[in-house]
Amino acid sequence: MKNIAVVGTGYVGLTTGVCFADLGNNVTCIEINVHKLDQLRAGKTPIYEPGLEELLERNMRAERLHFTDSYEKGLADAEFVFITVGTPMNTDGSADLSQVEVAASSIGKYLNHPAVIIDKSTVPVGTGDVVERIIRETLTHDVPFAIVSNPEFLREGSAITDFFNPDRIVLGSVDMEAAEKVAGLHDPLGAAVIITDLRTAEMIKYASNAFLATRISFINEIAQICEKLGADVKEVARGMGADKRIGPHFLDAGIGYGGSCFPKDVLALHHMAATSGCHPQLLQAVMDINKDARHRFVEKLREMLDTLDGTVIGVLGLAFKPNTDDMREAPSLDIINWLQEQGARVKAYDPVAMKAAGELMPMVTFCATAYDAAKEADALLIVTEWNEFKQLSLDRIKAYMRRPIVLDGRNIYDPDVMAARGIVYRGVGRGLNEAVLLPS
Repeated sequence: MKNIAVVGTGYVGLTTGVCFADLGNNVTCIEINVHKLDQLRAGKTPIYEPGLEELLERNMRAERLHFTDSYEKGLADAEFVFITVGTPMNTDGSADLSQVEVAASSIGKYLNHPAVIIDKSTVPVGTGDVVERIIRETLTHDVPFAIVSNPEFLREGSAITDFFNPDRIVLGSVDMEAAEKVAGLHDPLGAAVIITDLRTAEMIKYASNAFLATRISFINEIAQICEKLGADVKEVARGMGADKRIGPHFLDAGIGYGGSCFPKDVLALHHMAATSGCHPQLLQAVMDINKDARHRFVEKLREMLDTLDGTVIGVLGLAFKPNTDDMREAPSLDIINWLQEQGARVKAYDPVAMKAAGELMPMVTFCATAYDAAKEADALLIVTEWNEFKQLSLDRIKAYMRRPIVLDGRNIYDPDVMAARGIVYRGVGRGLNEAVLLPS
């Protein structure tokens, strides 16, 4: 059993702390937000993540998991200290490191014994050096410490599974002994460990997320071409994905990526490249295509209805992806805003994200069920691919709607099935528009 401190209890920090406790370690999470701290001490998670609250309660009962707002208490006897605070975007696209800097200075102030400090927050290349400098400048006790970068690769909605079944553990440090200690902390997971230098480890995180975002933007560009030429992007993706050199993952055409990672990380990498004298034209294209996918979705609806002014639009799904209540950079935010700007009244339903969405969308009518969102609607939009939306009664949906029009931003329905039900259906890149004949 190791003594571990985790600074910050967002998605990454809370998952990290709870899961390390479940592996038998003694974990103390440091959270300075009093409201969140009260929730956690009561055994409640401030975020929605399947399975997380059950693990939290179990490890609190076993007295392996503790919460405090005191760095002095949290760092006492800690052999490993994970920094997992947020790094939101600045207005220029760079990462805001203020929370990381506060955490580093607080660690320096209260650390009174040797420890390994682990950067798990997604931070710009070179941040490990900054954290080391801040801790060294604020140390009040002459104790040795080491910095290790350990970027996270957790997906919201499946974070518990991802923690316990990682593809790889990435570690970066100038102190190989410290890196090996952190590798040993992950031994029970049985994953491959990649040990490199600090800056390379930090870059691996950004490069990984930027590549996945690129795949999504690529298939969305292919989807646009499919619509013009009469091809079906789902079949195109299936054919592409069968190639072992390509693989099937992240080839689902739709309305683009969102959330707390891809938008922020692609923009931050673009900023790092541009300010270093590089020309990140591919990254710029990835971001442009992603935004355009949302805009084309609304334009497609406007063309189907002739006008959006005075219409009632039902929206199914608000969170940026299923199995989370996270609204950060969710496509629904842009889509609903543009609908309202053009005079539409929006009714919406999401299984878990409506409370979070309510603070961001005060003019939206939130409904108790998906069927309520369809009532008297001129069109129904599928924005988040929750499983419950795949099993709706299409006959009931049609009966409730003013006009039986469904615009599917996640391609969860079969166009032939929808047509058989008498529903006017459009997906993304499904080849339903008239094909443009190429010149011979």
